[in-house]
Amino acid sequence: MTVFNTTAKVPELARRAGRLAAGERIVPEEMPVAFTYHGSTHAVMMATPADLEDFAVGFSLTEGIVADAAEIELVEIVGEERGIDLQIRLADAQSEALVSRRRHMAGPVGCGLCGIESIEQAVRVTPSVRASTLTMTQDQVVEAVRLLNGQQPLHMETRAVHGAGFFVPGKGLIAVREDVGRHNALDKLTGAAARAGYRGASGAVVVTSRVSVEMVQKTAVVGSPFIVAISAPTVLAIRTAEEAGMTLIALVRGDEFEIFTGAERVVSSSGETARRAGNG
Repeated sequence: MTVFNTTAKVPELARRAGRLAAGERIVPEEMPVAFTYHGSTHAVMMATPADLEDFAVGFSLTEGIVADAAEIELVEIVGEERGIDLQIRLADAQSEALVSRRRHMAGPVGCGLCGIESIEQAVRVTPSVRASTLTMTQDQVVEAVRLLNGQQPLHMETRAVHGAGFFVPGKGLIAVREDVGRHNALDKLTGAAARAGYRGASGAVVVTSRVSVEMVQKTAVVGSPFIVAISAPTVLAIRTAEEAGMTLIALVRGDEFEIFTGAERVVSSSGETARRAGNG
């Protein structure tokens, strides 16, 4: 398997103590990654060249190209002169369905909706996770973010990438993935969890980025009823999480956090829900 560099050491001038001095800094690599299904390119994303098989599986799941990782028969990682081509072979039924809905997009890391051809595609129906009975204690919310903060080696090295983790109550953080793009990190995480046999409904998605609407949509597609974030959500993300019956927790700082939707799933160690506690 080809191994791609994920960082590079570059020269810089750094101002320290009021003076400029020559130095070096480690920064993350970023390159085009194409998703090619049966010889036809479906999407190109700018991404960190790591965990690429997870990326192929996760993107295919969160974009609705497949409903189960088992529907992907093969992922071949092909290094090109200026990027990477993920050549993905699907089972026949999924391949035929993809042809009927094919679209092309080129997405810079800050935007997961580039290339969408209509407003209807941008505000796609988000699957409901309202039936989920999964709960988390307030302490588990804090623990999930604390664990994620400690398991991001690429971020520790560069201070320039996003992280996404999958937290299963009683088991802890079972997978973490990083990328220069927050959507890419979540796709890689989705693929990693699916390949390890974990269903989205069994745990919470934990991210270091802001919560945009697509982060909520992708979380709902994989079936998780929780999204927990270090940064703040957008109005549309909150509205979408509410409609999907998802618990959205954000601005987790130390042992403090804010619940925007689905507070009934967050319980104290005594089993009291956050909503009941707030009204009491």
